[in-house]
Amino acid sequence: MALFGGGLAIIVALVGGFFFFSLTASAYSCGTIPAPLPSGTPLPNGSPAPLGQAQPDMGNLHIAIGSSHKYAYCPPASGPHYNNIGVDGPIPAKFYGPDDGTKPEGWIHNMEHGAVVILYNCKLGACDDATQAALQAIPVGFPDSPVCGTKAGVLAPVIARFDTMPTEFAAMVWDRVLYMNTLDVNEIKTFYATQGELYNPEPQCARPSPSPSAGPSSAPSTAPSAAPSVTPSAAPSSAPLPTASPSPS
Repeated sequence: MALFGGGLAIIVALVGGFFFFSLTASAYSCGTIPAPLPSGTPLPNGSPAPLGQAQPDMGNLHIAIGSSHKYAYCPPASGPHYNNIGVDGPIPAKFYGPDDGTKPEGWIHNMEHGAVVILYNCKLGACDDATQAALQAIPVGFPDSPVCGTKAGVLAPVIARFDTMPTEFAAMVWDRVLYMNTLDVNEIKTFYATQGELYNPEPQCARPSPSPSAGPSSAPSTAPSAAPSVTPSAAPSSAPLPTASPSPS
């Protein structure tokens, strides 16, 4: 009986994995999977180095819904994406299970508006029951966005499976990635509070002017560049916020 049960569990896992990859395999591809960089040194003014690492900007073109895209870097912290609010992108802010088939073309639009996206890698072990429970609990009590005060549950957090990355977890805002080998929710919140809504091309409010006494900017050193060759279906627009009410699920 135990042998039978073990065999059944393996079959279920294989079927689940096949289902996920059948939904996502053609949705995107990757050029490079950058390695996590070592922790940075303090800034010249003595401030600690900002959390995460910069990723070159891949643009923010809108592409046809259902089309696939090859991202120069994965996990992509910018790039072409779908434009169908609340359905294909930006997608509802919540926890997505391993077999929900989320696509970067959807959640990149959340980041374009200032959201934080939290990714987990099932290939590296993030799909055990305890980790899934911890991920599912993240939206409870999650803070509003740090600059515009967008209510949690409208754009962020999005928590989704993404296996094409070098660590078990990653948190991302536009043009910046925080890689993690263990899930640290407090560090994710600090990352969002200090790096969120700084670089996204469609801010949902006016950003405050930098203080003259502020230290050097932690913005990515690579200027936004043209996205990899795609044919956009529509030009980027400052679309209104999704109307979905906060409802962690």
